[in-house]
Amino acid sequence: MQRLNDLLRRIPIWTVYLLGALPAPWLFYQGMIGGLGVEPIEALEHEFGELALQLLILGLAISPLRRFVGLNLMKFRRAIGVLTFSYVALHLLIWLVLDVQIPSQIWADIVKRPYITVGMAAFVLLLPLAITSNNWSVRRLGPRWRKLHRLIYPAAILGALHYVMLAKGFQIEPLVYLAIILGLLALRLPVTTLLIRFRQADSV
Repeated sequence: MQRLNDLLRRIPIWTVYLLGALPAPWLFYQGMIGGLGVEPIEALEHEFGELALQLLILGLAISPLRRFVGLNLMKFRRAIGVLTFSYVALHLLIWLVLDVQIPSQIWADIVKRPYITVGMAAFVLLLPLAITSNNWSVRRLGPRWRKLHRLIYPAAILGALHYVMLAKGFQIEPLVYLAIILGLLALRLPVTTLLIRFRQADSV
């Protein structure tokens, strides 16, 4: 694990941004040439939303991986967070600009459709995190920065619930995302941490 961590330290952060951003132009290109099926707008919404959830899960997994496995990805956590918000924003923009388009209809959908209400609530919680994901905000806010960024926890749950509520009929995949997020959040509970450490010590 130490060798892997040493290798990770040599990877520049810009490569994470570059690799994380690559799916966006590719998906837009696929939408334009008909590679996303007969409903390209709906497919784009889904793909960007799912990418956002996957990156969010990766971001939530960084602390448990370091604590319980020894894998240190902390260097990349901010980049992963920024990419997560970027895909959430793209997911929202596709819905606003290409799908609904009518301002009055947008507000009506937010109010009347619970899954959209939940999704918008998750976006609102993520917005201050994206704005303060810079060194200046860390210095300016001090200890309050960490408290503010705990909003990622309810935002993650709301994002997963948005996917579950959006699914038509019973689908396993949205429930898997929700279960993974709840599991990663449970690992942050003091009781869970103590139990895992006890089992690790007992197995040595």
